[in-house]
Amino acid sequence: MGYTKKTLQELDLIDNFLSNAIAANEEINEPFYRLLLSVLLGKKIKKVRVRAQQIVPPITPDLRGIRMDVEITEYDEETVTNVYDLEPHIKDSLHLPRHNRYYQAKIDGRYVKRGLKDFSSIPNLYIITITNYDLFGEDYMVYTIHNKCEEVPELNYDDGLKFIYFNTKGQKGGSQAIKNMLTYFQNSDSKNAVDDATRMMDFYVNKVKNLPEVEDGYMTLGEWMDDMLADMAKEAAVDMAKDMAVNMAEDIAKDMAKDMAEDIAKDMAKDMAEDMVDGLKEKIKENAKKEIEDTMSLKSIILFIETVHEYHGTKESAIVKIQEKFPEYSEQAEELVEKYWKES
Repeated sequence: MGYTKKTLQELDLIDNFLSNAIAANEEINEPFYRLLLSVLLGKKIKKVRVRAQQIVPPITPDLRGIRMDVEITEYDEETVTNVYDLEPHIKDSLHLPRHNRYYQAKIDGRYVKRGLKDFSSIPNLYIITITNYDLFGEDYMVYTIHNKCEEVPELNYDDGLKFIYFNTKGQKGGSQAIKNMLTYFQNSDSKNAVDDATRMMDFYVNKVKNLPEVEDGYMTLGEWMDDMLADMAKEAAVDMAKDMAVNMAEDIAKDMAKDMAEDIAKDMAKDMAEDMVDGLKEKIKENAKKEIEDTMSLKSIILFIETVHEYHGTKESAIVKIQEKFPEYSEQAEELVEKYWKES
């Protein structure tokens, strides 16, 4: 794949593509995510509806929207009672608490209709984050965050909101069932299916991995990523070349006018002045060509790095790909990825 070193069979549930492929499969997405939530939250989950890659647009063009990886909506008869936003994260540079605060606000906003007077009808919201690193550094496998009263800690402040962070490598807290599930989520190999729940999860995972449409989608995604990166680099190079050409033309005109004026003031021959101008043009052209090429290559690399990050690739895959596509930057690949790997 152009953006990952893993094959489809090597993908784990914490990888976005596999998680979304299951969420998009109407045959198994409901029992799969009902089972996952029931183990992680330790409660019975009723009827659910699962949707992958839900977009909540911004209010105005200058603001940011959100993309929910997997949204699970739980119903009691026809009433939405609980909303679960499930977000796997394998990068540790996001400020997840504030990131999740923004997601919570955007999600809640969809359930507040104009004229609403009884806010108790807003469903409970669980922002569930699963990471392969310890966000808080306390070695817990689960951290449950909710609002409370500082003055009266035992006061029941029921706003229906919880932020739950699962750490696949945590050792403290939780239960054996949660630990088994998180281990399988981190490394979705059949050898890690050690109880009834994880064995059922393994059955669903293998079924999805062997679907022809999923395999085709994974291959197409890799090809699309490569083509998109190439097109982006080409467009960026053309735009950059145009801008640089305009700026350079203005500078050249100023330099040539100054040089010509000095030549005339010194009564130099016309042919000598023309030779000097031609030489100046060639020199500027050579320098400009090199500057454009160097700038375009660097810009292409930056665009590549940002795109790999956006589509949930890894720093390691970005480094390998830069070394393949830009051999002249092979020794600088790791340094460039570290410098331009920016979270959105």
